[in-house]
Amino acid sequence: MLPRDVLRQIRLLQLRARRAVEDFLGGEYHSVFKGTGIAFEEVREYQPGDDVRSIDWNVTARMGHPFIKRFIEERELTVVLLVDASASQQFGTSAHEKRDVAAELAAILAFSAIGNNDKVGLIAFTDVVERFVPPRKGLRHALRLIRDVLYFQPARPGTSIQHALDYLNRVIRRRCIAFLLSDFLDRDFEKSLKHAGRRHDLIAVRIADPKEMELPPIGLLQLEDAENKRQFLVDAGSQRTREVFAADAKRRRDDLRRLARSAKTDLIEVSTDGGHLDSLIRFFQMRERRLKRT
Repeated sequence: MLPRDVLRQIRLLQLRARRAVEDFLGGEYHSVFKGTGIAFEEVREYQPGDDVRSIDWNVTARMGHPFIKRFIEERELTVVLLVDASASQQFGTSAHEKRDVAAELAAILAFSAIGNNDKVGLIAFTDVVERFVPPRKGLRHALRLIRDVLYFQPARPGTSIQHALDYLNRVIRRRCIAFLLSDFLDRDFEKSLKHAGRRHDLIAVRIADPKEMELPPIGLLQLEDAENKRQFLVDAGSQRTREVFAADAKRRRDDLRRLARSAKTDLIEVSTDGGHLDSLIRFFQMRERRLKRT
């Protein structure tokens, strides 16, 4: 039985997510993510204005007058949420912790999927895959995913994006829409990201905190790596130290942007400052404009 505060948190997140889907993302999701192909629906008599290339010549010959094949979009999609559950996700100095942002975005995406009768699944990972929920449909299933994202207690603190993406490619055989929600404080995952981007419609969602981009000028500051517990004493009062810290943070961000471009993978950048829903809306609008140009 889940504690009352967790149940209350799940209900609040459910309400916020459903409101976001209904107010902002319902139509955008449907128009941005297309079906996996075209499915045959029926044969009917030819009508003026129909495309002659759709004529079914076998039925036409048998019936003595033209018939056409009618096709519809095969709508059903599979969405997989890859959620970083490592210790660094518990960091946050602004409106939220990173894991809270990941949970709300995962809930919004899950409700968007089930609202369109699509399947949705979950891969929660640290330096190993710790939880896999196979893709299914339905409200109860989506609520289970939200519960898992909020309440799941990982056994390990580290991060391996490579293992998560390799696992995705093993267990999901058909092409899916995969949202990878992480702070991307990891290395040696470039090859796996490119491979997953070729097999699936992969969207990377980088969750960052403003304090990870620059140090405040407050003198000596003790920092701790959340994943390996190593501590560092940093002179944040030194302008040179702050410049080196900011340059390193910018390099990591720019490296990820370049990797996403080379892998032809979309990248959404969100912050713990509370503007993550706006970032998601801008992404859907960008995808919709791009589709209209093709």
